[in-house]
Amino acid sequence: MKLPFTKKQIGSLPTPVYIYDEKGIRETAKQLKKAFSIFPGFKEYFAVKALPNPFILKVLKSEGFGTDCSSLPELMLAEKIGLSGEEIMFTSNHTKAEEFVKAKELGAVINLDDITHIDFVKKACGLPGLVSCRYNPGPRRGGNVIIGNPAEAKFGMTHEQVFDAYAKLKKEGVKRFGLHTMVVSNELNEEYLIETGRMLFQLALDVHKKVGVTLEFINLGGGFGIPYKPEQKAIDMERVASEIHKAYESILLKNNLKPRIYLECGRLVTGPHGYLVTKVLHVEEKYRKIIGVDATIANLMRPAMYGAYHHITVLGKENEKLSITADVVGSLCENNDKFAIQRALPAIALGDILVLHSTGAHGHAMGFNYNGKLRSAEYLMRPDGTFTKIRRAETVEDYFATLDF
Repeated sequence: MKLPFTKKQIGSLPTPVYIYDEKGIRETAKQLKKAFSIFPGFKEYFAVKALPNPFILKVLKSEGFGTDCSSLPELMLAEKIGLSGEEIMFTSNHTKAEEFVKAKELGAVINLDDITHIDFVKKACGLPGLVSCRYNPGPRRGGNVIIGNPAEAKFGMTHEQVFDAYAKLKKEGVKRFGLHTMVVSNELNEEYLIETGRMLFQLALDVHKKVGVTLEFINLGGGFGIPYKPEQKAIDMERVASEIHKAYESILLKNNLKPRIYLECGRLVTGPHGYLVTKVLHVEEKYRKIIGVDATIANLMRPAMYGAYHHITVLGKENEKLSITADVVGSLCENNDKFAIQRALPAIALGDILVLHSTGAHGHAMGFNYNGKLRSAEYLMRPDGTFTKIRRAETVEDYFATLDF
């Protein structure tokens, strides 16, 4: 897996540090838009939770993307970069009233997670003119290891509830409607992604026939996976879009229904273009070889949370023989603080720089302060090869700022 930078280029950056490749992000954004331009009015709402940094959001805004927000601060991030109205999708669960109030104030598309939220929103701020419903197919579909089994998930309305929800919204005077689902995460199986389109299109047709509601848009969700391992193959976005369009034609256009198609991909857009850079502090021989680095799972939780794989490059040793097998670990007081377990690597020396690939989504965003660890800085690598600091590293003063002695 190739890096967009060299050891010399990043020599002066502190570690641990996150680096994002702007050129790569823009190229992927353009590929996604091109593939789904087959659908008139297509829009991608970048999942802010994947990488909530205003510099990144501005890059994606300039590519025509909206934002998918799930909290008050995420809504405020979208507002601060100049997005408003239906450029913002608000998809949340077990939501506070003030968050719905802010979403409505911004004119965001409110995507309801549960049928009871109709009354909740009505009481909190009044129902908006456009409302979307999140669908959970339950036993009708399988999930995957990250998002879980839909039938066991806390997200979305059951099949029967969706019909009742639209009927109730219609009765309450809502005139405009959308539909949404999110049933997998990091899915590389193209057939599953295509089938999600078929599922939603058939549901949209059934809602139209049974409730008399015509959907303005169908949000296919996100969940498009990326190849974390060198041997994995990236999704063919054009094929996926083409196959989904075939289902769109046969189910919806055939019945004179023409909803816009939306996506809310996060990982697909920024995931492959982020890198966590960390320095080797210790090389130890215990019952197995241990490589201790200055990053921890407080910087990148995914390996501990999901058993996720992240490829590792040792800068300056890209072409050396993989001569050792070792665990790559951080310094937390937890035994699962490991980025790699029994990984084949070149010979490692103190001070070596390791790069963890594909950390541009759900990396820094999932950071935490356990053991008093401080969140790292983030840098954006510009297309001309220069680096811009887009978030400073936390300091000890930051850590103590919310404490009262």
